[in-house]
Amino acid sequence: MDFSSELLLKRPINIKVIVTEPWKNEVQTQLQTQINRLDGQMQQLEAQGQQALTQLQQSGQPGNVIQQQTVNVQNQVNSKKNEILQKKNQALQQLDQIQKLEMGQEVGQGQVESFFTAKQGDNLVKKMQVEIVLEDGVIKEVRGEL
Repeated sequence: MDFSSELLLKRPINIKVIVTEPWKNEVQTQLQTQINRLDGQMQQLEAQGQQALTQLQQSGQPGNVIQQQTVNVQNQVNSKKNEILQKKNQALQQLDQIQKLEMGQEVGQGQVESFFTAKQGDNLVKKMQVEIVLEDGVIKEVRGEL
């Protein structure tokens, strides 16, 4: 065989998982841990913001300087709070979606990349359409043309 007429190409491979009770429980636990961590970050942020405001009040600086710095601190805290709340809402939405999944349903879990050889006469479209199906972390099926 003439190897000079082959190309080594990279393709994305979609990963799908079959919804099972253990998988669903694991994902729900991960999301709940993420939500709890975000709640902790919010509490820590509020405490740090309050501490910064207290230090400003005790700094002995003129009132107008304290007022401007107070506004700056509050804006920074509010900006970070909004960022944390967006992440928490996203995690809560994902948690809700996971709870609605039915057992045995296939859902996308991301992608990995792999290399493959292509040569003249190959159907590139078919070679690019490969996916792996997992059940509880174990490869159950590889679909497509390797």
